[in-house]
Amino acid sequence: MNIYIMVDAEGISGICDREQVMPSGSRYQEGRELMGKDINACVEGLKVAGADKIYVRDCHSGGTNVVWSALSGLADYYIVGYTGEDRFPGLEDCDGVILLGYHAMAGTPGAILEHTMSSATVQNYWINGRKAGEVAIDAGIAGEKGKPVIMVSGDDKVCAEAGEWLPGVTTAEVKKGITWKGGMLLPPEKAYARIREKAKEAVGRLGERKPLVFDKPVRLRVERTERGLLPLSYSKPYMKIIDGRTYEVEGSTTEEALFRL
Repeated sequence: MNIYIMVDAEGISGICDREQVMPSGSRYQEGRELMGKDINACVEGLKVAGADKIYVRDCHSGGTNVVWSALSGLADYYIVGYTGEDRFPGLEDCDGVILLGYHAMAGTPGAILEHTMSSATVQNYWINGRKAGEVAIDAGIAGEKGKPVIMVSGDDKVCAEAGEWLPGVTTAEVKKGITWKGGMLLPPEKAYARIREKAKEAVGRLGERKPLVFDKPVRLRVERTERGLLPLSYSKPYMKIIDGRTYEVEGSTTEEALFRL
């Protein structure tokens, strides 16, 4: 049994400030170290539960966030940096996916650092007409490759969102959102213990989980934060402009649609 951990930053325990997740931020080094600690806790739980191989993918920003020396030697592969149009390199060897440190979709009230893909340029995403965030996007990409999401960690808002898209999925709530940049956070050891326990639980329930697969073709719609950010569509038959800030693409898979944006 092999497990793939997809790691974002904004839902990591101890993180509630944009300065912790931006490379130019005054607290970015702290955020990088906190990512490693959540990863280590998750990997430990998976190993106790009997996982054979564990793949860990840094998917925040450019994918080079985690402090290398802070990672344990328990995982088999750490996937970092630019990976082209393959959002889950190595996934074909795995049986289930964990979305670690994820955040709620853009516009979610009271969610810590909520956004979808980009807080600077994106207002909203929709998949086949339903408003969606990164949990749904990544679960859909993994699902089309036959792999179910077995656990999601982050604040209470993203855990609730995960339950809407992935009913019954195991969640590890490590903080409660109050505002975009404030919340009630579990102390470090309590957060790591919860991640370890929920990772073990998720492995035990692997057989219950089903991949999330969207109807085809997949229609991915994006509303930008301001005008002037729309692409030129005249040479792209798979794209249409909806209004001055919104456009939609079609793809044979969620991953194809995402990289056509």
